[in-house]
Amino acid sequence: METLRDFLTDKGYSKIKLKFTKTHHFEIKASINGVNGRFILDTGASSSCVGFEAIDRFNLKVKDSDIKATGAGASNMQTKISKSNTLKIGKWKKNRISIILFNLSHVNTGLINHNADPVDGIIGADILKKGKAIIDYEKKYLYLKLKEISLTKDS
Repeated sequence: METLRDFLTDKGYSKIKLKFTKTHHFEIKASINGVNGRFILDTGASSSCVGFEAIDRFNLKVKDSDIKATGAGASNMQTKISKSNTLKIGKWKKNRISIILFNLSHVNTGLINHNADPVDGIIGADILKKGKAIIDYEKKYLYLKLKEISLTKDS
C-alpha cells in the first residue's frame, strides 16, 4: 500500500517536519531573505506576518499600510507591509512574497506564559495556498508543491 508521503513525493511535493508545541500549535522553520526563523503554522491566519522587531533581522523593505490586523486576542492593530521577499520552507522556495508586519508581542507573551518559546512570525493561508499545502496532522508533516508537473501529449 502506497503511503501519503510516497504519493505526494511522486506528485512533486516536498516534506517538511512540523513540531507540535506545548501550546498545541505547529511550529515550522523557514527563512526569509536567507535568514532562518521559527514560525507558527496558522491555517486561520489570512496573511503571513512577522513582528516589527524583525525588520532589520530579515532585511525587510517596509512600507506603511492602511490595513488593520485582527487576531490572537488583539484587534485594530497597525500594520506595515514588505513586498518582494524570498521565503524558503524546506526545499520549497518562493520569490516576490509579501509579508505583513505588526506588533507580535501579544502572541509571544502568550507562548512564553505557557512555557513555550517565542516565534519570529506566522506562516498563514497565503503561503499555504501558494504552496498547495497538505498537512499530515498525524505524522506532523507539511507538504508543499515544488513545481508544476506538465503533461504533454504525444502527437
